[in-house]
Amino acid sequence: MRTIAAGLFISLDGVVESPGQWGFQFMNDEMSQGIAAGILQADTVLLGRRTYLEFAQLWPGQGSDVLMADFLNHSPKYVVSSTLDTFSWQPAVQIKGDIVTQLTLLKQQPGKNIQVPGSPTLVRFLLLNRLLDVLSLNICPIVVGAGMRLFDETTSMLNLKLVHSSIMSTGVIGATYVPLGSGTQSAPVQSFPQAAVGK
Repeated sequence: MRTIAAGLFISLDGVVESPGQWGFQFMNDEMSQGIAAGILQADTVLLGRRTYLEFAQLWPGQGSDVLMADFLNHSPKYVVSSTLDTFSWQPAVQIKGDIVTQLTLLKQQPGKNIQVPGSPTLVRFLLLNRLLDVLSLNICPIVVGAGMRLFDETTSMLNLKLVHSSIMSTGVIGATYVPLGSGTQSAPVQSFPQAAVGK
């Protein structure tokens, strides 16, 4: 069974939206090494609609010297969206309808890890539906105040086990969690929230 692994920048007050405006100032060699290690373990990208569209504007113009550029540009991209009908950034495959079943089948295919860069709404959906295997957070020493929080609108209890942590010279805490099953968790949510499809 393949692993779905997500990586996010997150502020001290839980904001994960638009990290380019507040989180990238903390990028350094330590963080880059961790990201590079994750890339080496993956061969597939899983994205929400909004992140796909943003990345499609940014990454095709990046050279091989830019971290993640070759991985993102050349790896198969699976895009969770019921509305997007044009995929200019290839190779790309749309996932819609019974998302849980389709992603479960994708995990059963041979291959390396499936990487989810960004896409916080999708990450939350994966967590609630017990499809996410690894959650890596770069916890930045900043309070953003406004913006989408990772666990907005989450009403189910989620138990996670910390499997790795590090403190970087910038003050960022790198924390990697593995979700655990819980009897208090509600039944899987089969539908992807239409108002937030693809974030």
